[in-house]
Amino acid sequence: MRIHLLGTAAGGGVPQWNCNCVVCREARKRGGRVQARTQSSVAVSADGQRWFLLNASPDIRAQFQSFPTLWPQGAKARSSPIEGVLLTGAELDATLGLLLLREGERLRVFATPYVQRLITEEMPVARALDSFCGVEWISPAAKPSPLLLHDGSASGLSYECIALPGKPPRFVKRHTQGEGWTVGYRITDNRTGASVIFAPGVARLDTALSGWLDDCDVLLFDGTFWSENEMRERGVGRLSAPEMGHWPIGGPGGSLKVLAGLKPAHKIYTHINNTNPILIEDSPECEAVMAAGCAVGQDGMAIEI
Repeated sequence: MRIHLLGTAAGGGVPQWNCNCVVCREARKRGGRVQARTQSSVAVSADGQRWFLLNASPDIRAQFQSFPTLWPQGAKARSSPIEGVLLTGAELDATLGLLLLREGERLRVFATPYVQRLITEEMPVARALDSFCGVEWISPAAKPSPLLLHDGSASGLSYECIALPGKPPRFVKRHTQGEGWTVGYRITDNRTGASVIFAPGVARLDTALSGWLDDCDVLLFDGTFWSENEMRERGVGRLSAPEMGHWPIGGPGGSLKVLAGLKPAHKIYTHINNTNPILIEDSPECEAVMAAGCAVGQDGMAIEI
């Protein structure tokens, strides 16, 4: 299986257009200590020719341009190697890229019933897409199932949906209790048995999630914030990390202490907010991530398992 990190930043990217925090200032420097990043999305494939997207970032056009494998191939006037999009939630930075895929064939979108309703009724992205390519909704499987191509044939991959502790998007003012706000996915290569888990939004660690994290070869995990009150400390917001649906990396109760003890060969933080000091390449926080056997995700990072 081939895994390509198209984008590794949280909403707004790095640098964020209106942010002048220390990380964004450094990212705007030529040769600075912070690499620019687009908003989080991943492409996976069993054969390097037919690909599935994990989330559809607002930066998807630039991400496709930076990865020629996703360009149109062959003699047809229009074509795409994208076979489907698996959504982890209805957040804007995970879904707005769907609108940029409107010129193609009917979109196959994997999303929980809750996310389908939000995209159809609250946003409404799906109604706009129905005037162009249309959407084929697929409710993701909760147990290992074949990830099929457009024509119904095998892709060489299997997938399963992972319920995650999370919260509804900020734009949702009324909601019902239940699961489906935020999910992750485990994608498995049927030939090698190797797998990747993609979980860019995790509010906290619970018993169910802890049982998943050690059962993969590549873990792409929520790296949004380093500290619980990072937004307030940087002077750019008032909400804490948990209030925004994210488990911070640092501190005695942070995700880094958990990830450091896990077995996956590749443990990579993604969906990183522009305020997060792990983006500064020589910062103590970045060094702590590497010392724990983890990595700070970068756009264009590729892994084959």
